[in-house]
Amino acid sequence: QVQLVESGGGLVQAGGSLRLSCAASRSFNSFDTMGWYRQAPGKQREFVAAITSRGSRNYADSVKGRFTISRVSFFNTVYLQMNSLQPEDTAVYYCNTVTGGVLGSWGQGTQVTVSS
Repeated sequence: QVQLVESGGGLVQAGGSLRLSCAASRSFNSFDTMGWYRQAPGKQREFVAAITSRGSRNYADSVKGRFTISRVSFFNTVYLQMNSLQPEDTAVYYCNTVTGGVLGSWGQGTQVTVSS
């Protein structure tokens, strides 16, 4: 079972930027898709962005134009560059994998807090 470790969260003012990292314990070739999700207090976990093994990207409407997902296959790491952050982006951010339509196990997540 793949292990995922998220990092890079923190406290930032509205309009600021953060870059999240997700390191996987094995090669991206093992997965169809890697994605970022987030869960705000009192809300359900939601999709943020994903990148397929072929490099295709997909974003939630709420983050399009502000967030960018990328990967460095050599390091088995996926990044989420978050710009123009807003208080509503405050959440715990998680990465996960999808293989054969099945979501993998969740990591511990990384907290992102955006102050107004």
